[in-house]
Amino acid sequence: MISSLSGHSRRLAVRGLAVSGVQMSAPAIATTAGASCLFSTAPSRKNVVIVDGVRLPFAMSSTIYSDELAVDLQRLAFQGLMTKTALDKSLVDYVIAGNVIQEVRTSNIAREASLNAGLPISIGSHTVAMACISSNAAICSAAEKIMTGHADVVIAGGCETFSDVPIRLTRPIRQKLITLPKAMKKGGPLGAMRHMLKGLKLKDVSLETPAIANYTTGEVMGVSSDKLSAKFGVSRKEQDEFTVRSHRNAAKAHESGFYKGEVVPYKGSTAENGIKGDSTIESVSKLKPAFVKPHGTHTAANSSFLTDGASASLIMSEEKALELGFKPMAYLRDWSFKACDPFEELLLGPTYCSQEILARNNLNLEVDVGVFEIHEAFAGQILSNMVAMGSQTFADKNFGGKRVGTVDFDKMNTKGGSLALGHPFGATGSRLVTTASRRLQQEGERFALVAACADGGLGHACLLERYDNK
Repeated sequence: MISSLSGHSRRLAVRGLAVSGVQMSAPAIATTAGASCLFSTAPSRKNVVIVDGVRLPFAMSSTIYSDELAVDLQRLAFQGLMTKTALDKSLVDYVIAGNVIQEVRTSNIAREASLNAGLPISIGSHTVAMACISSNAAICSAAEKIMTGHADVVIAGGCETFSDVPIRLTRPIRQKLITLPKAMKKGGPLGAMRHMLKGLKLKDVSLETPAIANYTTGEVMGVSSDKLSAKFGVSRKEQDEFTVRSHRNAAKAHESGFYKGEVVPYKGSTAENGIKGDSTIESVSKLKPAFVKPHGTHTAANSSFLTDGASASLIMSEEKALELGFKPMAYLRDWSFKACDPFEELLLGPTYCSQEILARNNLNLEVDVGVFEIHEAFAGQILSNMVAMGSQTFADKNFGGKRVGTVDFDKMNTKGGSLALGHPFGATGSRLVTTASRRLQQEGERFALVAACADGGLGHACLLERYDNK
């Protein structure tokens, strides 16, 4: 079997690595004697490649995108990707987008955005919601379609706006309004009025806004992260230092022109207004705790801010990409989606997923991985994951004694992260994959590990391998 694989896949197979997260050969379909099989046998697994990726400038909520809907942001990202790659629209097989805080009118935002971006009406599309790893799920769903032969060219991305979130009346009032026509028909205007007032309490006369709190635990994510930091001994000083690093790295990346290859202009500008390149330890250390008061360690500075933005990635089979003349950036080799205890370890998913990826592919984090792009929901969250990955005690308890490994900070988030760039929930995953793929090309490293936490105790990690273009 190995002899029939491409050069890259052959080398991975010899090393014991998984190819695109599944077994490398498909089982034959059994048939009864003398009967002909009505189903074609599964095609050989295709290599999945990251061809390109873009995003709009990420921006603090209620600033530059205050007049845009989320569907508009996703449309602009799709159009930006098509313009950058000059891809013939008719070649797109499918579109997938991640979105968390959904507008009812555009619940399948992938479909609405693709239509309004000018893509053919015949292209299928669907939307995924998996909290902060929604566009990671979109990319991996695209890969699964390609691997199984159901697509060769997929656009996957995500979007979010906090400038126009759905604000609702309270449930008691909603219930009254739903049954109001019936009351009106039965009792006229007076009956309708009695219907509306009956049983209502003063507290019901208010509005409901989306809360960044877990439904099951009832706990705000910042509180969960603050508790996690205390559990793993991550200090306020360490968090503030990491925050300043993120802002300075992001500012340097923009100044060096790195993001010109990734950020498509909005109204002529690629500036991202959440980056504070002049941040200092002294300035961020002055802020008071935002979640656990008065002695918590999480502040407005060392927590990612509410962000508007959108992203898009072009995912193809290797065969199709080469046929069309593209130069892929990376192979998508493997991925993991896992969950942990939302009450105690809500944001520790990256550790569990990274362990699974590395173990399954027989890789050593400290030796084989040269690029890390890990989501920075909170400085305390990412640093807690770093402690867990390097902890022998944690490994003994959870991984049979095999540590994930110690992450080299000189290889992690060197172009800034979510603390500085921002975090549009549905869009961040695509940003991570695009940046990691571009870094592989520029830095000459072989493997990149992308990881992110998400609400509900969910986590994600994926393994990218640099594509060697001749």
